[in-house]
Amino acid sequence: MILTTFAAASSEPHISLAAEEIFKLGPVSITNSIILGVIGIAVTVGILFYVASMLKRGKSNFITGIVQWAFEGFYGQAEEIIGDKVVARRIFPLAITMFFVILITYWLSVLPGVGTITVDGIPVFRALPADLNFTFALAIITVVATQVYAVQKHGIFGNIGRYLKNPIKDPIGAFEGILEFIGEFSRLVALSFRLFGNAFAGEVLLLLIAILAGYVAGLVLPFFMAFELFIGFIQAYVFFVLTLIFTSLALATHGDHSSEHSPAHPTQALKHE
Repeated sequence: MILTTFAAASSEPHISLAAEEIFKLGPVSITNSIILGVIGIAVTVGILFYVASMLKRGKSNFITGIVQWAFEGFYGQAEEIIGDKVVARRIFPLAITMFFVILITYWLSVLPGVGTITVDGIPVFRALPADLNFTFALAIITVVATQVYAVQKHGIFGNIGRYLKNPIKDPIGAFEGILEFIGEFSRLVALSFRLFGNAFAGEVLLLLIAILAGYVAGLVLPFFMAFELFIGFIQAYVFFVLTLIFTSLALATHGDHSSEHSPAHPTQALKHE
């Protein structure tokens, strides 16, 4: 089956950095990443509703066990990284939702045949995380959410004071504020391009392996597909952790060296990666 589905890819490879339009729905352009993304989000919502329904009836199986493990284990990490149980409980739903959406949409792109069904030479399906528009939107949501929680803790003027300080009275603090302001934009870029780069590279890797392997692709590709499934989990997990770390840094103040909110504390969570 894998040999058959990748035969077309080996004959005429098609690589595009940007998501491509498949059709228009009125004034809205429907791209190949949107199509697979809608399917992925529907699958994600379906799985979560299924798990919730099973748990309400007191039943359990492999799927419910995996989802429960993710929720319980990741929530413990959220409390550890944030250092504030109230804030961790508020930010966790957003972070875990991003994790599952990234994971499922990434995994769907690894399925055999995803990149080989074409319309006028354009693949019908493309991984949603391989669309920079999607990853950039996730990064914006993350940065905005961290600012919201920072305002709730420091107040509007207190949060602004993290970036703007009197350079005469506190020159070091003013310099730190400038670096913090630049850091907000660097986090935005890092979050979006990190996920996009890995997802796009994964799609290209599978396509090139299919071309180079030729008729033995059915023997070679499963190993690379399994590797991409692992990479998908790592990328979803890293995005989850970075969301929590950036929130923790937004809650911290200059000169706060406590073990709960210092940048060194949340960064240790990445050691579990």
